[in-house]
Amino acid sequence: MTNSAITSSSLRLAARLDTVGFSDIVQIRNKVMELKAAGRSVYEFQGGEPYMPTPEPIKKAMRQALVENKTRYAPSSGVMELRQAILRKVTEKNRIPAKIDDVIVVNGGMQGLFAAFQTVLDSGDECLLFSPFWTPIKDLIGYSQARPVYVPMKVARTEGITAALEQYTTAKTRVIYFNTPQNPSGEVFTRKDAEAVAKFARERDLLIIADEAYEDLIYDGEHVSIASLEGMAERTMTCFTMSKSYAMTGWRAGYVIASEPWMTGLRKTTLYSTNGVSTPTQWAAVAAMSLSESYFADCRTEYKKRRDLLCHGLSALGLNCPLPSGAFYAFADVTQIDANSRTAAAKLLEAAQVATVPGSVFGEAGEGHVRFSFSTAMETIEAGLESIKKKL
Repeated sequence: MTNSAITSSSLRLAARLDTVGFSDIVQIRNKVMELKAAGRSVYEFQGGEPYMPTPEPIKKAMRQALVENKTRYAPSSGVMELRQAILRKVTEKNRIPAKIDDVIVVNGGMQGLFAAFQTVLDSGDECLLFSPFWTPIKDLIGYSQARPVYVPMKVARTEGITAALEQYTTAKTRVIYFNTPQNPSGEVFTRKDAEAVAKFARERDLLIIADEAYEDLIYDGEHVSIASLEGMAERTMTCFTMSKSYAMTGWRAGYVIASEPWMTGLRKTTLYSTNGVSTPTQWAAVAAMSLSESYFADCRTEYKKRRDLLCHGLSALGLNCPLPSGAFYAFADVTQIDANSRTAAAKLLEAAQVATVPGSVFGEAGEGHVRFSFSTAMETIEAGLESIKKKL
């Protein structure tokens, strides 16, 4: 075919991308970079990664893997030693009744979630998700040519989780996305909450895609893996990442726990996208899985100090900010600055040099708020609060 034979209708993206956008958070990051390049100081609270470096035993294991030439193709489902370490962890710590064939290693939480949605959603299906929600989820659902249906957390808390889910469930509902602790609010679903969602899923024959990225960052309450509840392992794909727990955001390592037939879909999606995960990274991940519980306890202690400083400081400035029970985000009410969260975030950045993420990015239920990350230095939190006090 010659160029002249190509019609304009050929020069288009695949229709499946029509509902897929780019991250607002990336755009905010780019704006921050522009300001810094222009010589302006910026107090950064917009990020979503641990402030501490990757632990030394993990880096040492990577170096050792390179020395030992562990650099060739690994099985697309993952190095067996890593899968075995993951299995021990999820059965002992998460209480998920898994077996080795239920474990697959993926390139971070994002690939795990992408593969999970691709595995179970067809065109026209609907996926319920509690709102406000982590922004990429709507795009992952859209990429599957399915439709996200938002269940406001305010409704879930005032009317009960079951009643809220009932209001938004239709004949097309196939999946519930279950994220705890939640991004952006830091809210943690209790065991009673998880049991209510599980019961609802079993009674209506729905599937669960569980996102447990922040499982180790809980300050109040406990973390409950919904797949550990009765009758849920067979209808749940649980997605984990090593990014938050181990400060490994750039390493791109994660894993998914699922039984058949879901594991076949996960394997196919992984095989024909990345054909697995970097082999040296997997050996580093083996070392990560051996870190003691005291490591996580120390991390929580440091995050809790930052959480308390930021939230109490914002509330003292009139920006009501409840203490989040998990993750490392604070979701502050900024209607005192402006009812429109994008305008409020812009004012914080331009006037006070404080970079945040508008709540509306996380769905309509997030309007009137902005997300602050307290995964930063105590000095940054103190300086950011002082700048807001003086300039807004």
